[in-house]
Amino acid sequence: MNNARRKRIEEINERIESLKADIEGIRDEEQDALDNLLESVRDGERGQKMTDAVDNMESAVDSLDEALSALEEAAS
Repeated sequence: MNNARRKRIEEINERIESLKADIEGIRDEEQDALDNLLESVRDGERGQKMTDAVDNMESAVDSLDEALSALEEAAS
């Protein structure tokens, strides 16, 4: 891979890292909101939806980590 393509991959990695940080921040906010719910609400439908959202954001972060690893490997 030439330097120009390697540089473009580095730029993409930086954007992915930024998106990942944004998702992690939202996930943490949602987790904090979930943690602060009354137990009866947390155990209900609303709490389950919030838990699902946190889990889905964690999955998205994991997928972005995999993408970063694949791109780093491609650039090496």
